[in-house]
Amino acid sequence: MDETRIDFLYLNEQDMIQSGVTDMEKCVEVMCDVYRLMGEGDYLMGGGNNNSHGQPIFFPDEPKHPGMPKNGPDRRFMTMEAYLGGKYHVCGEKWYGSNRENLSKGLPRSILMVMLNNVETGAPEALMSANLISSMRTGAIPGVGAKYLARKESKVCGLIGAGVITKTSFMSIAITCPSLEKVKIYDVFPTSAERLANFIRKNYPHIKVIELSESLEACVQDSDIVHAATSGAIEPEFNEEWLKKGAYISLPAGIKLPKDFVINRARNIVDNWKTYEAWAEELEYPYSSHIPLLGCSLLDYVHDKVLPLEKIQNLGDIIAGNIPGRIDDDEIILFAQGGLPVYDIAWAWTCLQKAKEIETGQILNLWDKPAMA
Repeated sequence: MDETRIDFLYLNEQDMIQSGVTDMEKCVEVMCDVYRLMGEGDYLMGGGNNNSHGQPIFFPDEPKHPGMPKNGPDRRFMTMEAYLGGKYHVCGEKWYGSNRENLSKGLPRSILMVMLNNVETGAPEALMSANLISSMRTGAIPGVGAKYLARKESKVCGLIGAGVITKTSFMSIAITCPSLEKVKIYDVFPTSAERLANFIRKNYPHIKVIELSESLEACVQDSDIVHAATSGAIEPEFNEEWLKKGAYISLPAGIKLPKDFVINRARNIVDNWKTYEAWAEELEYPYSSHIPLLGCSLLDYVHDKVLPLEKIQNLGDIIAGNIPGRIDDDEIILFAQGGLPVYDIAWAWTCLQKAKEIETGQILNLWDKPAMA
């Protein structure tokens, strides 16, 4: 074969399903490996400090040019690029457009693709449908956190918000915390809570009790694990008194917690502190006013010199063995999550290996010889 010929594999959503994209147990295993590599430093992402979440395009509130889109809820385009070492040894990016108005058209809010590229030549290796890649890798991370940060033999899990991300997050938490016996669900929309309860009843018969909580407080109280993933304009607000001693709090979305508690009595673990530092370079202070995540609140506290930097730790350092995980059964651990492109690249690469094994997808030709060498 001519060495100048470049082919790549295209995988549509059905191809991805056949290639194991919905295998949560495998996804958790891969995400643990990603964190190990991050703890060892064998990765790169975009931005000036090689740790950026991604590069967004936001449209203006009042466009000055004909045809330019107008800003709106979740209206943006974004690229999230990364290199991941180890066995993956691949570059790639997740690219997506997002618009909440899509929902009225029967489309997902965001439509995502992942491209993987050869590290040496830059040639494409695969282009794949990525909505399931993204939802599965996002859901896997709370379970990875629970594996290393939750109390052993945790029995009660409180779920705040009952959307797709909570569904996939529970899938991973159930894998890493098999001792769970009771699940409490709170959502401002009772039909969403009931839908999630039915999913758990059907797929996790070992869960003895499923309770639809009437309030945020009731859901949080006595829960060994609390997972909060809401998407509304109003962020849920927790009181410290609600939190059980030793609770693991998974926070992939906006949340309000007492500042004094976060600074003085909680243990703060983040997915990757350098990504928040990248946001500090890209945004104006206060950072949490732009991105309402716990990690950005921690950025504010570090900026204000009320929280020492050494009190913020990376999950990757725990998994790589650089620092200990849970220290005692009473510490309340907050796990701040923001989403990282290394997750997408690793899970896409893993699915690509399966696709090659089962010979699914469509081979597309880029060229036999480049028109201009």
